Amino acid sequence: MQPLGTVHSKARRNSDILKTHPCFSEEAHRKFGRIHLPVAQACNIQCRYCIRKYDCANESRPGITSRVLTPSEALERVRLVVDRNDNISVIGIAGPGDPLANDATFETMTAIHREFPELVLCISTNGLALPDRLEELMRSGVRSITITINAVTPGVAEKIYSWVSCKGKKYMGKEAAHRIVSNQWRGLINAVDAGFIVKVNTVLIPGVNDAEIPLIAWHAGERGADIMNIMPLIPQAEFEGRERPSHEMITKKRAECEKHLPQMTHCRQCRADACGILGEDRDMELEMLNARIGEEYCEMV
Repeated sequence: MQPLGTVHSKARRNSDILKTHPCFSEEAHRKFGRIHLPVAQACNIQCRYCIRKYDCANESRPGITSRVLTPSEALERVRLVVDRNDNISVIGIAGPGDPLANDATFETMTAIHREFPELVLCISTNGLALPDRLEELMRSGVRSITITINAVTPGVAEKIYSWVSCKGKKYMGKEAAHRIVSNQWRGLINAVDAGFIVKVNTVLIPGVNDAEIPLIAWHAGERGADIMNIMPLIPQAEFEGRERPSHEMITKKRAECEKHLPQMTHCRQCRADACGILGEDRDMELEMLNARIGEEYCEMV
């Protein structure tokens, strides 16, 4: 058992994060900004609603980025933005692949935590590798984890995931479904026990997992998750012909789930290279280019 002082200290830290993290607080998202660093190119699963194409500057959805950054480029981006903004509170890695399938995630976060220990570091993962890499996240300074959990039962998971790659082996069908469901829930429990703030993302897919979403909320709430974010399916890839849930459908599902877990209602389904306050993202490639031009001009004069 942890000493009482340690528990209280952890509770205070988590309370501070909840107040300043734009994804956890509707009030905070109007005041504080975040930077998403697209350093995680590889992914260890294939969701049936996911397209691997990510190099798009004119589309806004999860997994999209203008380009993938190296860890050193990511650190430079943080330096540039923090130098020009005093309202950045969170640095996140959410793609374009899965952060835990990329060693660049840990190199990036370790470097940022060393230079900017006051910033909250978070990652968004499918959870497949979470049980195996949780200690690495702790050592790299990450304090907040979002896990995308779309199913409780393997039968529903099998309809959502085409395959998973785990410890060098590729699994399909029922075996893939069992592995991802098991690892997601085990990872969530371990993350909560380790003191992380945990958000659960769930994609509402009409006719596939809509009936199971309240059960996801119940399981996550019982296991100590802090908040849930129900997002509408973006019909693409294998699910291209499926219905995109309406705002009314999302609102109704949140109402069903809020008795089990607090609900996030201000999600913008951000790009993997999002930067700034939610809904007011800036073009970071342009900012970085302008900064370089400014530096070259200063050197000339």
